[in-house]
Amino acid sequence: MNERLISENDLQAFVDDRLGPDSRAEVEAYLAEDAQAGTRVARLRALRDDLRGAFAPIAAEPVPPQLDLARLVAARRRPRVSAWQGLAAALLLTVGGLGGWIARAALPNGSGGISVLAQEAKTNYVVYAPDRSRPIELAATDRDEITRWFSARLKRPVAVPDLSAAGYHLLGGRLVATDHGPAGMLMYDDAQGTRVVMLIRSFGEGGDVPMVEHIYGSIAGCAWARKGLGYSLVAAADPEVLQPLVREIRRREAADAHG
Repeated sequence: MNERLISENDLQAFVDDRLGPDSRAEVEAYLAEDAQAGTRVARLRALRDDLRGAFAPIAAEPVPPQLDLARLVAARRRPRVSAWQGLAAALLLTVGGLGGWIARAALPNGSGGISVLAQEAKTNYVVYAPDRSRPIELAATDRDEITRWFSARLKRPVAVPDLSAAGYHLLGGRLVATDHGPAGMLMYDDAQGTRVVMLIRSFGEGGDVPMVEHIYGSIAGCAWARKGLGYSLVAAADPEVLQPLVREIRRREAADAHG
């Protein structure tokens, strides 16, 4: 029996590999005794690994010349530039560099925006799909309430697709937060318990964006935009699993458009 009380900080340090040998052994003993804590730590590690993988290309890029530390220090030491002016210049350069990333990620249309939407869907899948106790807020029996809830928060009509013809049944949904405002998250599963998450959020005022497939390790998905709404479907499965679902969603969209 583990004698020391293991705190949340201990668990987070364990996930981040920041514990010494003795503390690590204590946490491992605690996790061996508490299956629920072990499951939670496993989810946190999976989320950590997915986020590291998603942002690895950005982290690997070279530092822009205008953000080079030696250049910033040299600029601050120039006789006619005060310390405060040098600091302001550094801040402006930093904000300018970050602004490029923010502007690229926030584009409402085009592949950049679709990539961000896909990443948001994948992140929410990693957080909620493994949860077997409460992955959703409203159950499938509350489909009408889910529709009203999502439509009110996204400020436009949102439909809840019926994917039963493709072998998937609605578990329910919840609202989630993204850097681009609220999003509706729907969760489906099939007879084998394979879970699929569909994320829906506002996607600017432009036209439609064709579907783009994406793969993050073991998680596959596809994302597209139509009439100001962005959609992304993700699952921990082969990409082929999603194709019947996409076809069913688009078939219903077309039927609604002509209905």
